[in-house]
Amino acid sequence: MKPRIAVIGAGRFGQNHIRIASDSPRVDLVAIVDTDFGRAAEAASAQGCAAYVDAGELAGKVDCAIVAAPTSVHADVGCELLAAGIDVLIEKPIAPTLAEADRLVESAQVHGRILQVGHLERFNPAVLALETIARLPLFFEVHRMSVFSPRSLDIDVVLDLMIHDLDLVLALAHGELEEIRAAGISILSNKVDIANVRLQFNDGCVANLTASRVSIERIRKLRVFQPQQYISLDYAAQSLVAISVDEGREVSFDPIEIVKGEPLQLQFDAFLDSVESRRQPKLDGLAARRTLEVALRILDKIEEHSGIVARTLNSAWKP
Repeated sequence: MKPRIAVIGAGRFGQNHIRIASDSPRVDLVAIVDTDFGRAAEAASAQGCAAYVDAGELAGKVDCAIVAAPTSVHADVGCELLAAGIDVLIEKPIAPTLAEADRLVESAQVHGRILQVGHLERFNPAVLALETIARLPLFFEVHRMSVFSPRSLDIDVVLDLMIHDLDLVLALAHGELEEIRAAGISILSNKVDIANVRLQFNDGCVANLTASRVSIERIRKLRVFQPQQYISLDYAAQSLVAISVDEGREVSFDPIEIVKGEPLQLQFDAFLDSVESRRQPKLDGLAARRTLEVALRILDKIEEHSGIVARTLNSAWKP
């Protein structure tokens, strides 16, 4: 018997999850939940399933669920589902605070449920290939730029966009994080819209990350430098190139063969694998909590930098 699944959140990104779930032969999409019942009903009608306004109504009706609701409600909705015996795939970031992330992690453990967090880029085929060749990264250069959109303005660009790259850098770096430097500003929202971050690890590895949601172009690129090799990854193109130097100083340019696929589909299939096997997912609550902790530390550093700039403007700046 196929697992019964629900999608909580029928907004822009929730619609993508609805599409993936409805197209999958591995599950039955039986419910769509949204606080806007009209939106839930419209999406449910198109899929021939039930519509609800409250995730609490799903108890006993589904086996697993995708939470694509605003980050602010992740903990409440997720914990309610987990307590009802429902496995959960929850969008990134796992929660807005560490305390709420801990609630989700603890609930999954207490109730013996699967909790996977949607750090989507980890299922990008180019990233999957990078994970097999990144031996000893010593320097990362990452740029993630997006054209402004009203979506996800309840969180900062660090939690909205940069968190994808933080998650990957933390997974690939061998050392322990020992220093964070960060700066960021608000431009079109009351949250940080553009941020630059420098991470230093205790083995000498350094990562420079820039994220913006006020760009005029869309860029998703990561570069990795390790002994005798430079690797360039384009998230959007799903391409990976390795430039290597051998002992004789001969340079080789090697595009890595990538079997392209939709990361959201691959992430969903990995979630269903965990639901069926009862094995912990690649990106469980604890891994997502670690990434969230670093992201929140970055936001603290940005706040410190903002205070310094404000004092400078107040004391010395003149038009």
